[in-house]
This record gives sequence, structure tokens and C-alpha cells, in this order.
Amino acid sequence: MRLSGKVVLVTGAGAGIGRAATLMMAKEGARVVGVGLTPERVNACIKEVEAAGGEGLALVADVAQEQDVDRVVGETVRRFGRIDVLVNNAGIYHKAAVQSTSLADWQRVLQVNLTGAFLCAKRCIQEMLRTGSGGVIVNVSSEAGLVGIPGQVAYNVSKAGMIALTRSLAVELAPYGIRVNCVCPGTTWTPLVEQAISKESDPVAARKALEEARPLNRLGRPEEIAASIVHLAADESAYATGAVLAVDGGYTAR
Repeated sequence: MRLSGKVVLVTGAGAGIGRAATLMMAKEGARVVGVGLTPERVNACIKEVEAAGGEGLALVADVAQEQDVDRVVGETVRRFGRIDVLVNNAGIYHKAAVQSTSLADWQRVLQVNLTGAFLCAKRCIQEMLRTGSGGVIVNVSSEAGLVGIPGQVAYNVSKAGMIALTRSLAVELAPYGIRVNCVCPGTTWTPLVEQAISKESDPVAARKALEEARPLNRLGRPEEIAASIVHLAADESAYATGAVLAVDGGYTAR
């Protein structure tokens, strides 16, 4: 019960890594707020939390919209009184060569992946400072934030920006007892990745290529990434801030 009594807000909680993190944090004793764009998914996640005896709240929002973020934080505080942990996980993916990436696609990816993380962090930090009890932010970046991957320039830049956001917030907020760390997952078998692979001309070959690109010769599982998120959120990592943890099957170690 490493998060017993903590109030945790997870964005992108409806599927994949966000869902796994929400469920795992609830098992560790947290009261969880799951935020997502798809009502059916985020509601199902929180119903699973409650069925297991946990306490949760499902909220539908677009993290790229400031008014949505304000509403989510307001409802969380009204329900639970405070926010102890924020997991910035919401994200979208766009595959295209740089010369084929439209301005609209570029802006949407940056708005959701990076601006959304900024907006959520800003509002949650305000609540953490209000209560004066510190707090934790875990940003979910990507191996694509550490190295350049061809054909996904907007996604790469958005995830690299999350690493810079992590480090900037870590040094700024350390005096207030707020820790900010970052997890960089390698390709993980989530609905987002499954959808991207399904669009390839040969999905089987595409998945095999992704697996063989990493020393462990497989894709990650959402629960494996969630375990690292929980580790950074818990008090056992009390000396870690500004850390960037690659959980990528060895992809960026080469």
C-alpha cells in the first residue's frame, strides 16, 4: 500500500499505460481520478477500481483545453480535497515524414502531448502549493523523446519537450517539496500502438521489426510501464527528482 491515502490524477486513463497505472495505483491504496476523452473507457476503468474495493472518480476531458483542465482539477479537489500525484500520460500519435506533416497535425500533437502536460502540471502544482504538503508529478514521455525516430517528427518533438518540462519543473519546485520525474517507455502493446501497426501494409512484419529493434526482442506491456510510474510516485523514490527513466527493452542503450 505504497500510496495509501494519496489522491492521484491520471490523464489518458481509459486505455493502455494510463489504465494500467490507474488500476495499479488504486491497488497501492490511492484514491484515483481517471481522466480520458472516451467516456466508456474511462468509466470502465474506474468501475474496475471500485469493484476491487478502491475509490475513484471518472472525468471526461481534453487536456489540450485549459477550461477542461480547470474543471478536472476543480472536481477532483471538491471530491477529495487535494491532489498528491499527477500522472501526465495523455497523448496522441501521428506518423508522417516532416515534409508531409501539416501545420494542423503538428499543432494538435504538440497541444495534446506537451501543452496538455503543461496545463495539467500548472493547475495541479497550484493545488499542491495551496495545501503545502508537497506532491509528485510523473510525466510519461517516450523513447522517441530520447532519440530521433524517422517519420514521426511531431511526436518526437512533443516527447522531447516533456523531458525538458520535467527537468525545468524539478529544479523550480524542489524547494516546495514537489518532485517531478519522467518515464520514457519503449514501444508498448497498447491500443494506440496496435492501431498504428494495423495501418501498415504488413502489420505482422511491422510488429516484428519493432520487436527486433530492441535487445529484449519484444514489446513492452502496459503493466511494466505502470510499475515504474508507481515507483517514481511512491515515497521510496523520495530522493529522485528530475530523473528520466528509460523503460524500453534496451532500445536507447545501443
